[in-house]
Amino acid sequence: MHPRLAFIFGLCCWLSTGSAAAQPPPAFPTRPLTAIVPFPAGGPTDVIMRLLAEPMSRTLGQRVIVENVAGAGGTLGSTRAAKAAPDGHTLVVGNMGTHASAPALYPNLKYDPARDFAPIGMAAGTAIVIETRKGFPARSLQEFVAYLKANDAKLNEAHAGVGSISYVTCLLLHTQLGVKPTRVAYRGTAAALNDLIAGTVDYMCDQILNGIGQVKAGKIQGLAITSSQRSPALPDVPTTKEAGLPAFEVSAWNALFAPRGTPAPIVAKLNEALSRALDDAHTRQRLLDLGCNIPEPAARTPEWLQSFVSAELQRWTPLLKADAASAAAARP
Repeated sequence: MHPRLAFIFGLCCWLSTGSAAAQPPPAFPTRPLTAIVPFPAGGPTDVIMRLLAEPMSRTLGQRVIVENVAGAGGTLGSTRAAKAAPDGHTLVVGNMGTHASAPALYPNLKYDPARDFAPIGMAAGTAIVIETRKGFPARSLQEFVAYLKANDAKLNEAHAGVGSISYVTCLLLHTQLGVKPTRVAYRGTAAALNDLIAGTVDYMCDQILNGIGQVKAGKIQGLAITSSQRSPALPDVPTTKEAGLPAFEVSAWNALFAPRGTPAPIVAKLNEALSRALDDAHTRQRLLDLGCNIPEPAARTPEWLQSFVSAELQRWTPLLKADAASAAAARP
């Protein structure tokens, strides 16, 4: 090629490359977003996401559609989200079950909570309430602890299935107290709560959002709440710290994630939409009325969430593996 022609050709290539590099990133979002809730409709995670979807839609200029993909303790929907296109149009609500306890419970789990998602930000969480059936002998947390230690073999504790938040949180309680009551599994919190109201089982560790109406109505008894402060939704229920069990403090958190590889500018835009939704006065009040905990701004960043997930994995994995080993050893 003639030197002059080569120079002109190279210049054209350089101009073309520079022009492409100068182009702004494609608009986002370009279509409605799907927020996968990996649990059935009507549960705490579903309710929280549906409350956040409307204000997020306003900020993003596209609808945020909630889709329930339940199964396998929330891991089915989480797996689907992990394999989705990393373009920001598919999100998933992860929680203590799907992103903290799942690796210890599912040896063939098809995603890594700490590696296969781009964290967006912490959403609303819910405290746990220690609830007993109406007429249970103990009327305070201290009385409950003493009674449980003396009669654990005679008592039945309800939970929503192995790996559920109710299962994991009560496991933590039992481990701290050194007790082994009969653990009764149900297909969801609603069924467990119904039997607690009926008096078929003695107690459970439940998210405040589920049983708040029943506690207020006196159908069940709320002995203590596991948050650091009392909930405005149940102001007469003391914290576990106030009631004499400070080590039992745990929150059922919910957070938004996108598939790994989602571009940072898109993650930032999603994070902004989530944070603005949490600050929306109407949405915020509705969450507070349900007993939810709303994270402070410092705890809403993707970086904070990434660190938090790693800490949660370290917290729950040893406990759940020890529980599984104990159950295996007890089998004939």
